[in-house]
Amino acid sequence: MALPSKLSLELVTPDRALAHEAVDEVQLPGVDGYIGVLPGHTPLLALLGVGQMWYRRGTEKTFLSVAGGTVEVLPDRVIVLSLTAERAEDIDIMRAEAARKRAEQALVKSARIEDVELARIALLRAISRLNTASKARTRG
Repeated sequence: MALPSKLSLELVTPDRALAHEAVDEVQLPGVDGYIGVLPGHTPLLALLGVGQMWYRRGTEKTFLSVAGGTVEVLPDRVIVLSLTAERAEDIDIMRAEAARKRAEQALVKSARIEDVELARIALLRAISRLNTASKARTRG
């Protein structure tokens, strides 16, 4: 059986579909580390972590910030079901910076371990959004 030359990428959140296209490569954050996917990848189910995702068509990369969900990888397809996802160019930097500051304050003030963990995740999301937004501003 011949290896596929492209991957069909599907990226959806509870609110909307963000991608439905043929791509050459995908990289996304799993809970245990980043996962790189090329056509012909071994089937895989994984939990999606918090971080930066990108996919490539030719030499063009599209960057997104994602947080939580699942990913299914097949030799010719990647299906990402994310709790939240934003394209780099859609991220409001001022809002992301305010969220980062709130999360840092919550980490300092939190007494219960559950609150600390929620603040830590909020901080990771804010940092991921800021890092991803910077990718949109540095291209061109």
